[in-house]
Amino acid sequence: MAAVDLESFTVDRHIHLDANPSQVIANAAANRVYALTTGSGAVHEIRTDTLTFSRKLQVAQSAVTMRMSPDGKLLAVLCREPRQIAIVSPPNMRLVSQIPLPADPIDLDLSQDGRWIAVSYGPNRAISIFDLASRRGVDLLPCQGEIGTVRFRWDSKCLIAADLSRRMLSLFDVATRMPMTDLPLAVRPDRLCFNQNGGQLFITGDGGDEVAIVFPYYTPEVDETLLAGHSPGAMAASADPPYLFIANPKSGDVTVMDIDSRKVIAITPVGTNPNYIAVTPDNAYALVLNETSGDMAVIRTGSIMQAVAERWRNRRGALFMMIPVGSKPVSAAVTPI
Repeated sequence: MAAVDLESFTVDRHIHLDANPSQVIANAAANRVYALTTGSGAVHEIRTDTLTFSRKLQVAQSAVTMRMSPDGKLLAVLCREPRQIAIVSPPNMRLVSQIPLPADPIDLDLSQDGRWIAVSYGPNRAISIFDLASRRGVDLLPCQGEIGTVRFRWDSKCLIAADLSRRMLSLFDVATRMPMTDLPLAVRPDRLCFNQNGGQLFITGDGGDEVAIVFPYYTPEVDETLLAGHSPGAMAASADPPYLFIANPKSGDVTVMDIDSRKVIAITPVGTNPNYIAVTPDNAYALVLNETSGDMAVIRTGSIMQAVAERWRNRRGALFMMIPVGSKPVSAAVTPI
């Protein structure tokens, strides 16, 4: 892992783990970062005050992904071997419980209120919604298509499931586990990204150079589908200014869309094969990980605003700097130290 100082914009230190990390999550209140090594099924704890490895917890032989509750007191790890959800207490790095799963899992999400866990099963055309409070067993809820990503709506009352084979979003009532509606899309829902207040959902995927915009509340609906670069992929949203950053891996740039006006306001070259974007908590920078070139592009949101104000014809003045971080960066977490 590379620890990057966002004041000096340099790599402060490389932290060595015993396997390749695929995901990192920050717990700012505890001054900790957690790294998941999916190949070895372990969670690694990093101290942000000393930038050193602290502890490791083995939860399975192999894992898929993990989610942390908003209060930082619960970490849910989706495991492939064995098929289970491992519930971890981050403060003491202890395995609290293990929830067996009925099929091979694909994705997992944890609701904002920390009560619900959802799991998708891909080709098995099913999902599960698990109530952590009751510890009731996990049941398969049949779906009509192959389900990939699952995400809870921000009020924790609705689950949004990406139906890959039918190119739809399927919405479920969490309390009753009953289907609510299906929303047909112009693209396959490979990647989902909420804006920072959860009121809009952006979707990119196979099928076009577009991003679909969904309103997930009240009567859920697809609002618009807009052109957003060449084969758009990973996304991240800032709050102030309200921008959507969309990576275009094939063309090596990032499209910046103003969420309020729904207009593309900048196209910024960033490097080779950008596949992950994180926005800093102060909304000052968008950090783009270039998997092939092994660096991190830093986009300064203030430069975008200046470019729009001055009406720069090529709209390419937002890239602040490039920072080499190491081979194949795939995930990032921003936290104070």
